[in-house]
Amino acid sequence: MWALRRASFPLRLNSLYRNRVFHVRVPYVKLTPNTCVEDHAGISVSPQLAYGNGGFSSPNRCFHSGLGSSRCEFSSQAGTKDDDDLEDGFSELETPLGYESEKLLDSDSEHSDDAEVPHNELELSHDEDELVTVKKSSQKRVLSELFKDIMDAPGLSVRTALDKWVEEGKELSREEISLTMANLRRRKMYGRALQLSEWLESKKHLEFVDSDYASRLDLIAKLRGLHAAEGFIESIPESFRGEIVYRTLLANCVVLNNLHKAEEIFNKMKDLEFPVTAFACNQLLFLYKRNDKKKIADVLLIMEHENVKPSPLTFKILIDAKGQSKDIAGMDQIVEKMKGEGIEPDIQTNAVLVGHYISAGLDDKAKALLKKMEGEDLRENRWVCRTLLPLYANLGMADEVGRVWKVCETHPRIEDCFAAIEAWGKLKKIDEAEAVFEMMSKKWKLTPKNCSVLLKVYANHKMLVKAKDLVKRMVDSGCRLGPLTWDALVKLYVQAGEVEKADTVLQKAIQQSKAKPLFSSYLTILLQYAKRGDIHNSEKIFYKMKQAGYASRPRQYQVLIEAYINAKVPAYGIRDRLKGDNISPNRTLANMLVQVDGFKKSPASDLLD
Repeated sequence: MWALRRASFPLRLNSLYRNRVFHVRVPYVKLTPNTCVEDHAGISVSPQLAYGNGGFSSPNRCFHSGLGSSRCEFSSQAGTKDDDDLEDGFSELETPLGYESEKLLDSDSEHSDDAEVPHNELELSHDEDELVTVKKSSQKRVLSELFKDIMDAPGLSVRTALDKWVEEGKELSREEISLTMANLRRRKMYGRALQLSEWLESKKHLEFVDSDYASRLDLIAKLRGLHAAEGFIESIPESFRGEIVYRTLLANCVVLNNLHKAEEIFNKMKDLEFPVTAFACNQLLFLYKRNDKKKIADVLLIMEHENVKPSPLTFKILIDAKGQSKDIAGMDQIVEKMKGEGIEPDIQTNAVLVGHYISAGLDDKAKALLKKMEGEDLRENRWVCRTLLPLYANLGMADEVGRVWKVCETHPRIEDCFAAIEAWGKLKKIDEAEAVFEMMSKKWKLTPKNCSVLLKVYANHKMLVKAKDLVKRMVDSGCRLGPLTWDALVKLYVQAGEVEKADTVLQKAIQQSKAKPLFSSYLTILLQYAKRGDIHNSEKIFYKMKQAGYASRPRQYQVLIEAYINAKVPAYGIRDRLKGDNISPNRTLANMLVQVDGFKKSPASDLLD
């Protein structure tokens, strides 16, 4: 397997590992930024890497310890490359269908009986060292009786419902508790789930084991942030502070894209002498693919030294990283190595490959792989349709989209409808997208998630009137508007040239609801203010993003500094602000900083001095 590292990620470095000297070829990824958001810039060769005493270090970068804030932040020790610019633009590896990349960020604001956990909602599997998704479309949904009682309780008085349950002499089995927890989590009702966990321990109705503490920690991290979750670990009996607990914290660092804290937790796990697993390494690989691709090499080196066998997810991450770099030959080479290890690419991996083939202009390779994904009889493999629809749309193949949709049309699943609406929207066939939506509306009740798919189509095609009509229909039907709806409206108003209106809509939405707006909603408005050179409003939105819990990263600063450049005024103290946010300027950002430096000397000033 590790011939893969030498062949696909070559770089010769000296490494010191556990007080022994190895002369090895350390993996290195020379990648260009994600094509969706970033500009293209090469990546310089990484300096020598030293590994010892349970940590990573190099002359210019290391895995730092400590967190500067008590709030959970997107802290990153970014490299010097432009792919640090990427913000929340997840590749197809994490979310093969576009509509699934939009997470509901509030636990109760947009839930429904049909609520489902998106594919990118990460969950821990305690049986395998693998990152898996909660969603299992083939699994029958079962509502527990305890869950129904909790939902019927007035307000959020979960404890009252639980006390009543016990008083009535009803059995409180682990099976009932697990099912109730699953129901609450599926609807993102993390607050109620946490109350249930706390009540169970305080009343001693359940003998807690490490997985129960890990579940509690996960809920705390989601509701109160990583700092609170770390504090909770100290209260866990030492005998239960095992690897499951720490990898739960590590996985939450990934969900929050907190690279700095993830590195710290990874090192902590090694200091505690937990075994290095594919699960833990995959967490870092996810983060480095998004934030600092040079460090992919470090993780592969650790896996080699610790004799950690790469999992299917490891290959998927490396395939996606190569695809983002436009290194199609390297990507195909990794696929062959994957097959050589006896692992056949699954549908999700093939969807990633197709996406990168299309992006590289290799339509024939994309079409051939799509046909292979279909199998001999698509009707027997109809669950593949939801993946095929948007990919055929990306190729501009309306006939193929229509053919695949016909397979689903008689007995569609809701995910098929989402994919069809997205596909027809990409092909600019609004009537077809609306027809699917109406069919879906008759079969399932209107929910914010269902409507957001069509709203996104309207936003992409600047159809403000239709979007307003759909929002009015949502309100009339009793839908509670949330982040997905706000995001679509913000984009619609911005595209109509009404930036102030978009800003107002977002601020009113925040006041009316406790839900957290999507990152993209803020960034869309910030970009427009920056283009105008409107420093006041740019700084306001920048502050609002921080206030919402989105810690600053290079991308936000680049947009903010663009406002100063367009206004032709210096940005005093901007370097100190970057340092305060623990950001190392990448190439693009460094060039922009020179332009807004209020103390730089011009040739004329040098002569006068």
